[in-house]
Amino acid sequence: MSNPAKAVSELFSTHLGDRATLLGVHRGVPTLEVAVDNWLEVCRILREEPQLGFEQLTDLCGVDYLGYGQTEWETDEATSEGFSRGVEALGPGRFNWSQRPESEGIEQRFAVVVHLMSYANNRRIRLRCFAPDEGLPIVPSLIDIWRSADWYEREAFDLFGIVFEGHPDLRRIMTDYGFTGHPFRKDFPLIGNVAVRYDPERKRVVYEPVEIEPRVLVPRVIRDDSRYQPDDIDQSVSQLASEKAE
Repeated sequence: MSNPAKAVSELFSTHLGDRATLLGVHRGVPTLEVAVDNWLEVCRILREEPQLGFEQLTDLCGVDYLGYGQTEWETDEATSEGFSRGVEALGPGRFNWSQRPESEGIEQRFAVVVHLMSYANNRRIRLRCFAPDEGLPIVPSLIDIWRSADWYEREAFDLFGIVFEGHPDLRRIMTDYGFTGHPFRKDFPLIGNVAVRYDPERKRVVYEPVEIEPRVLVPRVIRDDSRYQPDDIDQSVSQLASEKAE
């Protein structure tokens, strides 16, 4: 294992102990998974400990793992000809309402992902925290640690329905005040639930059933080339994380 990889692993192990799990490093950015009970404590340590010093929260978003690993494309063996060459079936977000996907059997569906930056130590880090309850996903707000989390948490609440406990003004920020549902959830249809238009005869906005049929527009094809090859440090840290897990 290379010295930089060992240094990264030992740094987080020293300051965080078993309160966070190092999942690996991708493109030089470590990813730590943190339990919801340790979320605030770990984040405060990452900001206030001088050797860590992550004083800037640059991004926060939600993730819905419903349908994770499923795809509507043939990603590896697709041919190079034909528009629908990679299409297999309708995936998450494209379904008939009566056949919408269910979350039964998914223990960890909703997660919050945070990206932090340390200017003093020239280092970046990625954090992931799963909400324990899929029916009402709740994660403590980070607004008292990083003020920049304010609108990011509102966005994740609006689009994914993740509740940030302790947020002083948790309301929708992207959709209408009267919007129903959370449009980035995988069981929310990509075509939406209703269509909105202005009716010149009634002289007001009207809501109507959606008439668009769900369909796959652009197939995705994965090719093996140098873009997908991890560097030596990433491989070393990922291997170390696996060995510790065993």
